[in-house]
Amino acid sequence: MKNNSGKFVPPVSQFIYACKRQKSKLKCVDSLKSEEKGGTLLLRSLVLRRMLKREVFTDDETTVGVLIPPTVGGAIVNLALALDQRTAVNLNYSLSQELINYCIKEAGIKHVLTTKKTMEKFKFELDCEVVFLEDLKGKVTSADKAIAAVQSFAIPGSLLNRILGLHKIKSDDVMTIVFTSGSTGVPKGVLLTHENIHFDVHGFRTMAAFRPTDTIIGVLPFFHSFGYTIALWAPMICDLRGAYHVSPLDAKQIGKLVEKYSGTILMTTPTFLRTYMRRCTPEQFKTIDSVVTGAERLPPELAQQYKEKFGVLPVEGYGVTELSPGVASNVPRTRQTASQNDDKAGTVGRPIPNVTVKVCHLETGEELPPNEPGMLWVSGPTVMKGYLNNPEATKEAIVDGWYKTGDVAKVDEDGFITITGRISRFSKIGGEMVPHLKIEEVLSQFLDRTPDDDADDFLSVAVTAVPHEKKGERLIVLYACDHKSVDEMKQELTDAGLPNVFIPSSNSFFRVEELPILGTGKIDLKGIKDKAKELVAAQ
Repeated sequence: MKNNSGKFVPPVSQFIYACKRQKSKLKCVDSLKSEEKGGTLLLRSLVLRRMLKREVFTDDETTVGVLIPPTVGGAIVNLALALDQRTAVNLNYSLSQELINYCIKEAGIKHVLTTKKTMEKFKFELDCEVVFLEDLKGKVTSADKAIAAVQSFAIPGSLLNRILGLHKIKSDDVMTIVFTSGSTGVPKGVLLTHENIHFDVHGFRTMAAFRPTDTIIGVLPFFHSFGYTIALWAPMICDLRGAYHVSPLDAKQIGKLVEKYSGTILMTTPTFLRTYMRRCTPEQFKTIDSVVTGAERLPPELAQQYKEKFGVLPVEGYGVTELSPGVASNVPRTRQTASQNDDKAGTVGRPIPNVTVKVCHLETGEELPPNEPGMLWVSGPTVMKGYLNNPEATKEAIVDGWYKTGDVAKVDEDGFITITGRISRFSKIGGEMVPHLKIEEVLSQFLDRTPDDDADDFLSVAVTAVPHEKKGERLIVLYACDHKSVDEMKQELTDAGLPNVFIPSSNSFFRVEELPILGTGKIDLKGIKDKAKELVAAQ
């Protein structure tokens, strides 16, 4: 967003203006019964900013850790840090203590803001000073409240913006550091700027045609780039509201939250969507008119089953943490005009506004024509500033302003993108590149059954590979169901027309109780590979 003079307006300033426009309108709610209108949300954020600045932070402390699930309180902490021009690092509490402390060290974090309830649940021992928000309540002064009240309700937004020094924020200043999920190894710190967040939010606002009556259901954690950008900041800077719950897996409470606050937009993963289908009722979800999934492929049968139960067809989008994260999305039918045709089954949609994509040959780097699969590259204002403390990785990932996604894709004549695989999820066997995703697609469709209240497996099958002396790699299938035999699965792969090199040997199928899933809802690729190595070694 730019003002009339063309000057950049950072997201936190847009938050101030939005709260002043909606000072008497519900802006932010959660399942813990917290409700804040625009005016009081701004007031509480300003009070916390003043108190933290005085009681906790040093003047040169630019990066602050946050360890709080998606709640109104978690949102206020992030808002207070943004108002104080400090970089928030929402730590992934689904990681091990070792990896969290690795992130703390990498980001140079001195303080982590959290709650006693959060620490009691996860029992982390952090290598920095832990600040419990409950202990700070008694340190809020009458002056903090009075000054914040005047700023929230009496001072014009433009003047408050200057008083807080927010007009000095540059578009490429870092707003947050989001650590990758570590699905393939050690997490990397992704530097996202104020410009990144702005263009991602407003790109989705345009595609999803946000309405003042909308309520976004914020169940993706704030350490997830989509949770941070769309669940947190979209309601804060657009004229709509956010409704939060601490866990995306707690479907029964999410159903109650949607029903109570008339949720309209649900952005989630197929893994989480399955749990909502089992645990939530059509009555609870009757106001949801837009469902967008990401992080993993949306199986067509899952989308159809959801539509049959709730009357709305989910669509698929595509994002990457390094791209803030939005790249492309199909537009839900309920958000299209009569003349639009902005969804296509089997694709992840078209690029969001201001984002450009291209597909290049995997070996030569030559740009390919429509419908030819190759490496997907993305450019635009949502491309990250770089990786934290890792200029070499940044240089490898971003070339002349284009980000190398690592995903193999094709783009059709209408601009719709189809993801066909990921470079890290291919095996070279007998000189041929074998895509794990293709094998998974066939098997998952074969193994999936209609969700019911007795089915608790979120993911039925995953394909990985382990080293092999003669072939280089050996395909391994882990499956978490018992209603199909190995012979039946192999026959299904054959019937689907897959080449013999795509079909694992009978002793490469392993039944497991459950498949590793990250807190973001993505498959844990490293966990899958480690499990496969363990099972093969035991075999």
